[in-house]
Amino acid sequence: MIVLLIAILSSSVIFVIFKLFAFYKIDVFQAIVFNYFTAFTCGVLLYGSEWNSAALTIGNWPYYMVICAILFISLFILMGLSSQRNGVAMTSTANKMSMAMSMLLMIFLYGEDITLLKIAGISLAFIGVLLVSFSKETSQSEKGAHWMLLVLFVGSGMLDFILNFVQKYELGVLTPSLFSAFGFGIAGCIGLSILIVQILKKKATFAFRNVAAGIILGIPNYFSIYLLMQSYTATGWTDSTVLAINNVAVVILSVLVGYFAFKENITLRKLIGLIVAISAIILIYVAGLKA
Repeated sequence: MIVLLIAILSSSVIFVIFKLFAFYKIDVFQAIVFNYFTAFTCGVLLYGSEWNSAALTIGNWPYYMVICAILFISLFILMGLSSQRNGVAMTSTANKMSMAMSMLLMIFLYGEDITLLKIAGISLAFIGVLLVSFSKETSQSEKGAHWMLLVLFVGSGMLDFILNFVQKYELGVLTPSLFSAFGFGIAGCIGLSILIVQILKKKATFAFRNVAAGIILGIPNYFSIYLLMQSYTATGWTDSTVLAINNVAVVILSVLVGYFAFKENITLRKLIGLIVAISAIILIYVAGLKA
């Protein structure tokens, strides 16, 4: 349970840090690049002794690691931009309610039982995201930014499922801690390559404050992924139950922080959407307990 609680706190902190980047004029992309090298360093320093060379010959985890690395950096960039354009609450909700996508994939690919509670929960999840993501009153900064929420919803669902699938079937003797670290390392290399090209073409200017911001971001980012993967086995609950508790807690914390710390506006439509989203996760949690 402690593992899951720390994972929840780590994920919530990420959204807050992204919001603060705008206040301190941090280049989101540069910070994300160095965040991944920080996350890689955390994993290697803390868990490098767990490496077993036999892992290279067992499972297909290297292929999934590359896929995860691409999703890591692309979704993280989008998450940072959306937190600034759409707000912490809306971004967090769209990202975490992607659990509905993961649930659908688990049901059809794992052959899980389809119950009325699951169907109701997944349906409410989609409705909740739509209500939170789209409103009639749109500020100038939010115009043209709502597509980010839809991409985050679908992409994050795919990433959650892949991480769960790898944890269950593909790791072999490789530990989740090192899988996460290696994935972050590859994501960092992808980002650094893009950044070097941007600097050479004079489309970006390097600043050390972005490195510092990346280090601050990288620590909670590493533990949010690693500890979530650990929670699938450490809690003794079903995978969907763990994901549900993690996501609803992050949504609630992010909305509260967005409202009280950043004075983000919560319209009636958004409030109803949040209530529907939370209800959806509760239904999915109950369905998981009865599975």
